Amino acid sequence: MDLQDQLKNLFPDHQFKEEEKTNENTEDQLWMQDTPILCKYEKRKGKPITILEGYTGADEDFKKLAKELKTRLSVGGSFKNDSIIIQGDYRDQIMKILQEKGFKVKRVGG
Repeated sequence: MDLQDQLKNLFPDHQFKEEEKTNENTEDQLWMQDTPILCKYEKRKGKPITILEGYTGADEDFKKLAKELKTRLSVGGSFKNDSIIIQGDYRDQIMKILQEKGFKVKRVGG
């Protein structure tokens, strides 16, 4: 007996309504572009960072993308001057994630 059956036994007069599942992906839709996003590797103050540049959509979409990348990679980072800065060298993983989402990605440098 699952929870819904138990609730039906406790409240026989209550009319249960199934919640409609809204398409949550509409909020997560990011603007796709023709030009590739540039994925760079640099060292600043001796520490490696990965920089993503070249997104031509809205800043809010790019910020959402930055947050998703940081959570999926479990690393720190920031969004500054129309670029995403990720702490560490994660070019391969970032390129794979972006390609799964449908973005074109170009690796720049080393």
